[in-house]
Amino acid sequence: MKKLIASLVLAVLPAISLASGAGVHLDHMKPDLHDKASLQKGAALFTNYCMGCHSLKYARYERIANDLGISNELYEQNLMFGDAKIGELINIAMPASNAKTWFGNPPPDLTLEGRLRGADWLYTYLRAFYVDPSRPYGVNNAVFKDVGMPHVLAGLQGVCAHKPETGAEKKVDSLSGRIVSEGGCEEYLKEGSLSKKEYDETVYDLVNFLVYMGEPSRLQSERLGVYVLLFLAFLFVFVYFLNREYWKDVH
Repeated sequence: MKKLIASLVLAVLPAISLASGAGVHLDHMKPDLHDKASLQKGAALFTNYCMGCHSLKYARYERIANDLGISNELYEQNLMFGDAKIGELINIAMPASNAKTWFGNPPPDLTLEGRLRGADWLYTYLRAFYVDPSRPYGVNNAVFKDVGMPHVLAGLQGVCAHKPETGAEKKVDSLSGRIVSEGGCEEYLKEGSLSKKEYDETVYDLVNFLVYMGEPSRLQSERLGVYVLLFLAFLFVFVYFLNREYWKDVH
């Protein structure tokens, strides 16, 4: 029994370590898979900024289009490139050998990244890049130290001049009520096209989409779960009276 408990503890420890971001305090976000507009924006962001390097090889274009309420024709025109077909899996053209040369390791497939890392980790990571001249792409990350990925969203966020504080609570001046600090990037070496609030909303949409990708059947499961519970509640009435009928003559 002791060996079994020890084995379970050892098996869970890596997952706990990964979820905690190796001791990094994470910013919280609550995914909303019912927000179709957010998921649609996230799909567009992924296509335009991520799909050059990252695949979704366990997902199909058509499934995403149907789940997100996008017509196949509209999806093909705006969110598909090359000669890809709507029923195909979402692969990328970048050869793994070239990717390893350019980035040190091939960029990972992101189909299950939302389940592996968690929404908080992804949300914090995409907002934690900062300038670091010692790195090949000139940036580092407060969540994933010495990451080999360039800051592909720098045009939107800008480039943070200092290592951002993650998982920080807002600090408000007690006299004026003005927000003094709210964590994240406080000073920019280069401004982006979005304000800090707008960029956070953009990252939210992208992470929301990645969380959906990790479990695309979740909404369907929740919907079916409601019907099952209603059926069981309806069935309970008949079972209750049937039980009374069976036991009425038993003393």
